[in-house]
Amino acid sequence: MSVIYNKIQQIIGPLIFLKNNHNVQYGEIVKIYTNEGNIRTGQVVKISEDLIILESFEGTSGLSSENCQIFFTEDSFKLRISNDMFGGTFNSLGKPIDINQKDVREANISTDVERDINGSPLNPYAREYPSDIIQTGISAIDGLFTLIRGQKLPIFSGQGIPHNKLAAQIVTQAKVLTEEPFLIIFCGIGIIHDEAIYFLRRFKESGNIQNIISFINFANDPIMERLIIPRVALTTAEYFAFEQDMHVLVILIDMTNYAEALRELSSAKEEIPSRKGYPGYLYSDFASLYERTGKITGKKGTITQIPILTMPNDDISHPIPDTTGYITEGQLVLNRNLYKKGVYPPFDVLASISRLMKDAIGEKTTREDHADINSQLLASYSSALEVRDIISIIGEDALNLEQTALLKFSNDFENIFLNQDFNENRDFNTTLDLAWKVLSNLSESQLFRIHQRFINKYYKKKKV
Repeated sequence: MSVIYNKIQQIIGPLIFLKNNHNVQYGEIVKIYTNEGNIRTGQVVKISEDLIILESFEGTSGLSSENCQIFFTEDSFKLRISNDMFGGTFNSLGKPIDINQKDVREANISTDVERDINGSPLNPYAREYPSDIIQTGISAIDGLFTLIRGQKLPIFSGQGIPHNKLAAQIVTQAKVLTEEPFLIIFCGIGIIHDEAIYFLRRFKESGNIQNIISFINFANDPIMERLIIPRVALTTAEYFAFEQDMHVLVILIDMTNYAEALRELSSAKEEIPSRKGYPGYLYSDFASLYERTGKITGKKGTITQIPILTMPNDDISHPIPDTTGYITEGQLVLNRNLYKKGVYPPFDVLASISRLMKDAIGEKTTREDHADINSQLLASYSSALEVRDIISIIGEDALNLEQTALLKFSNDFENIFLNQDFNENRDFNTTLDLAWKVLSNLSESQLFRIHQRFINKYYKKKKV
């Protein structure tokens, strides 16, 4: 039997406090009816013996202890899902929106499919080890940190670095190298209106909009919607992956905005803060999102996730990137110094890693020389950076032949291999051929991580 409350004890920010007079369930959805006839949606976010704390999705402006009724639905948040969502744009509650008139809410999706957004992380016992690849068309990712179907591979960026541009490029270029159905779900968390317009314009220009579902949460939307939208996106992904047998790539940007909303809500609930004011359950909350990714035994579909976050003050030890790195299977780090040098995308390759790629690349998936090339590029670039440090002390004229070759290699590695045009879509062969081109600056004796048969087949010494 549904319960109606006619009196509010207190309102603090987005939170509504009620005296607890019945058995309520955590996460239960409520409807808030005002005297003016408006209806708002809320959710139970905390329960005690004496109090029920709700958060209104649309905020508490205009509400008081006397002018509204609160109706408990005895149900959790359900998302309506349909194939008609392909190519569409939706808000945090899963309702279609017109991006140019973001306050206009259209009719709900016509479908019989409803799913609870509070899904569970995948059972580790049911997981199947990922072994198939996704091509992004970006050499730094495909060549050095290959994305695997079912992988969680975050991108750590900083304010002012072009992670929005990179996200749009991945969305428009990513594909599987088979005939299997592939879907991309883009989830913008706390983004400004101009950014949303930019993303959707890029998706339409790509000609691939019919394979993209976009969920947009604006910076001025209530914080509760910011906490819901990644769950809405992942619930949609789970339906199409595990019930419709599709391979789904989910892009979440910006997870820092999500974490800030979580901190704000925690502070409003007067919870004891942990590192830098974030709640102590930041790790488990992130895990509840990231672990809804993977490949399940007996299922054809997969969910791959790329969370993108901005590191406050470029600090990789900050709780947000630090916590994310513990949960995910790798990380891609963007480097501000490379960005200042005009390199796009400015990946810090020595701070990045993909922990699943080693078992997925090779002759049957990418190319026979891929693993050797990957190892050699990283080793040589590391040595080249040491040479640059030496130059700052003794000058370039004091370098020997091998050091001079490493210096030339590092310049070509950044300007030819890493650097590519925003609209340039490179396949695996193109990426690996470019790798051999930059390695041609080195002598055969310096290619100590590559098997001789690959050197014989692909290596061509650069003419001086």
